[in-house]
Amino acid sequence: MRSLSESLRAAAPVVAQVAAGRSLSARLERAADETGAARAALIDLCYGTLRSYGRVQAMVRALSHRAAPDALVEALLWCALYALESGRFAEYAVVDQTVRACRALGRAGATGYVNALLRARLRARRHVEARIAADPVARYQHPDWWIARLRAAYPRQWEQVLTAGNQHPPMCLRVNARRSTPAAYLARLAANGIAARALAGGPLLLARPLPVGQLPGFADGDVSVQDAGAQCAAQLLDLRSGQRVLDACAAPGGKSAHILETADVALTALDVDASRCEAIVHNLRRLGLTAQVRAADCCAAQTWWDGNAFDRILADVPCSGSGVARRHPDIKWLRRESDLADYGARQARILGSLWRLLRPGGKLLYATCSVFPEENGAIVEAFLAHAPGARRLALPGNCAAQMVPDAEHDGFYFALLGKAA
Repeated sequence: MRSLSESLRAAAPVVAQVAAGRSLSARLERAADETGAARAALIDLCYGTLRSYGRVQAMVRALSHRAAPDALVEALLWCALYALESGRFAEYAVVDQTVRACRALGRAGATGYVNALLRARLRARRHVEARIAADPVARYQHPDWWIARLRAAYPRQWEQVLTAGNQHPPMCLRVNARRSTPAAYLARLAANGIAARALAGGPLLLARPLPVGQLPGFADGDVSVQDAGAQCAAQLLDLRSGQRVLDACAAPGGKSAHILETADVALTALDVDASRCEAIVHNLRRLGLTAQVRAADCCAAQTWWDGNAFDRILADVPCSGSGVARRHPDIKWLRRESDLADYGARQARILGSLWRLLRPGGKLLYATCSVFPEENGAIVEAFLAHAPGARRLALPGNCAAQMVPDAEHDGFYFALLGKAA
């Protein structure tokens, strides 16, 4: 089994790169030589550190006497502080293993500093907590601007939303309706010693996450992993056999697959990124489903559209990802407040472009995985104000227009729009 020092040595450069503005997923892909338990330990350290980023940063600032610490050493300290607070390691072991990692990273000259800072953290717990208690970024582990926007948007829920954004996400399953039912698959899980419960509408919530390889029938396409909130999309589209359906921003294909599992429709699945289209094809193949998958810009219809209008359109538009930040903890620290205006302009352009492809009497579902109103209701209301024949329809079933992250699902927004016949 890999030692903690080796895991810290691998995690520190990844976290340092994220702090410099790089994507966590991209950095982890470059660490592809890490496999099995070693990779799991690396992912835990990176994700855990970034979920608690505001807090561990504040701790280093409170304890450090260096004006400008080495970026790699600082990232190592963040990872070590997360390891200390996780409670999974003996405190003396974390200190010793971090010093070893520091040396292995080529920073032997910083070992005394690293040792002193970690020991100071152990000696001065109350002092450190008092120093950082008044820092909202340290307390809520989100950027200042993010906290302020949530506080304004959700006066009663903002702390709940922030707390959920720092927790481990739930693992939900979507049963392939062409193969089984939620009740039958729930019994199958129980027979395999896997605890789960059914949620309203059909999702199955696992008591604890586990590798997909342990899910009975996963390789055969009996079940998929999909957040309970994301599963609302296919339910809201009011699908009927024979319809022409467009999933305009489809990768990696979870919602496309759910659409095809729900009804016998002619589905076109688009994504602007050709490599991400491969993920759509892979997912559909595993489930035994077929669709027309195209690498294309949904706003450039002249490059891919055959001129026949669609009965249903899913516009799952690019967004800040603020509703799924606990799954991608680097999002909180890579996004900038100014990004919301850029996303909003792109979302409005996509919505306007797709509306022209919808037949009279058809329905378009606008969706994001964001909790910021600027990407959600504001975009939809602005569109409705300038789109003759467009009206907002009531959402059927148990799905709310704005879902905030909680113990059962991530944060999503849905608006169902109807086009006058």
